[in-house]
Amino acid sequence: MSIRLDNVGIAVRDLEATIAFFTDLGLTVLGRARISGEWADTAVGLDGNTADIAVLQTPDGNGRIEMFQYVHPDAIEAEPVQPNTIGMHRVCFAVDDIDAALEVAARHGCHPLRGVATYDDVYKLTYLRGPSGILVMFAEKLQKAD
Repeated sequence: MSIRLDNVGIAVRDLEATIAFFTDLGLTVLGRARISGEWADTAVGLDGNTADIAVLQTPDGNGRIEMFQYVHPDAIEAEPVQPNTIGMHRVCFAVDDIDAALEVAARHGCHPLRGVATYDDVYKLTYLRGPSGILVMFAEKLQKAD
């Protein structure tokens, strides 16, 4: 059996604001659609499921995120997850300039949770809260592997 990661899906409060944030970071929109119907109800497990979706891709072509904003049923608001919450909760981007990435994020009102850390002179790392409370991690590699 062959397996590969196709995309990560994230439900968002405001699809347009989320698209703006991620495209400013350099991702591109591959496609947009409104999904609904029996197939969507079956696949997702929600009756009457209708959502507006956008699929975004990283510049290297290897990573994709599917963002979706529910039209029906109503989206469920929850407290933003903390870094130690069990379950999936963050998306990480390898960046070549963490300061430039943080400047882009700041234009969207998104700032590091605490600051930028340096790990063993190998990585500069930070978490920030993006649109809809999404935890986003930036990681800048400082030295090349030997």
